[in-house]
Amino acid sequence: MGTAPPASPSSTRTLWPDPGAKVQPDASSDTDSRVGNLFKGDNVNLRFIDWIWHVRGRLAIAPEQSSDEAFERLTPLFRQTGTSFQRTDATLTFRKKDQAAQDKMSIFDGGVLRIEQDGAGPVLRYHLISRALLFCFLAPLLFLAFAQLTIFTSKLQKPPTEAASTSGKAAKGSQKPAVEKAPVPLNPIDKFLGAPEPEKPKKGDEEKLGRRGKKPSPTPAYVFAGMFAALYVIGRILEDRLIKRLFKKSLQVS
Repeated sequence: MGTAPPASPSSTRTLWPDPGAKVQPDASSDTDSRVGNLFKGDNVNLRFIDWIWHVRGRLAIAPEQSSDEAFERLTPLFRQTGTSFQRTDATLTFRKKDQAAQDKMSIFDGGVLRIEQDGAGPVLRYHLISRALLFCFLAPLLFLAFAQLTIFTSKLQKPPTEAASTSGKAAKGSQKPAVEKAPVPLNPIDKFLGAPEPEKPKKGDEEKLGRRGKKPSPTPAYVFAGMFAALYVIGRILEDRLIKRLFKKSLQVS
């Protein structure tokens, strides 16, 4: 039995199997399994729901371009702050941590790019992961839960004005109507010094005091839920198109 060749000095660890190993017939499922191993705890097959925060796609490459040349054109995209990547013959994997806002791929946390031979020529397949998209998807659900909690708590508590009116109905017949107090006259010294006369409380101020006893409203929670839902839909569609355009621009032969 022969001994395995020594590891390359440039790589500190092996993320993928040996490039010469037998490849599964379904290339897309092979790429998905590689991405599943990229993050710990993702061993469960979540293909039916992982489209929420996973971006998959394919892009045709010029027939005269080799895989080495294609990856050389794509490599500058991964030479960014907070990005680490490793490349084999036909596969490039990357991770991002504390990526800068100037990074064109800052929304993604990791992924796999693989060049394969299709019937029409070489094809670039990519599978990217974005936790930001997952957060934007879950945020509306969180705010909807807050709205339902607000409605539930508002049903349990009575507003102070309602409680006061309920208790006041019993004693309404026995009590005399309250007499408005006359404003306190201004001190002669203050009047001599030019102090203004004391003003009576306005109706608007009384209404503001009454508003404090109103029930909490779920409207703000619904507004934020709508904002994050719109943000997710726009971001999911836009990022899919932007990343495909970015790869296409990088692979263009000058």
